Amino acid sequence: MKSALVICVALSMLAACASQQQPDGLSVAEVIRDYIEVRQLAEQNKIRTSSADSWRELDGQFIIYETRREVFLIQFARRCHELNETPVVADMRRDAGWVRARFDTIRGCLISKIFTLTENDVAELESLSEPPGGRAASP
Repeated sequence: MKSALVICVALSMLAACASQQQPDGLSVAEVIRDYIEVRQLAEQNKIRTSSADSWRELDGQFIIYETRREVFLIQFARRCHELNETPVVADMRRDAGWVRARFDTIRGCLISKIFTLTENDVAELESLSEPPGGRAASP
């Protein structure tokens, strides 16, 4: 009986790793949505941008966007497969120097929501988006 239980647990952990889901069975996007709700992150309609801004992907639907002074969590309206593609898709902007939720794009993907983050939020979101067992080493 114990060996059957151990085998079932091992198989479920292997399945979770293979599907890039968290050990509790939730996808990274679902974990991030739960984080937003629990932490009650402040939503912004627009943010000021510059050419020195950067971003890094948490999941195909979420990125962390860094400006000179602030850090934001950006949620796309759909999974953004274009984040890793080249050539770069031109961004659509209504106003130069600003990015607006529900109107503008990043890499051709429509921005659904923008949330303000603290340094602690950034660290926690990055750890939540890691696959079980931590990040893989770079080649």
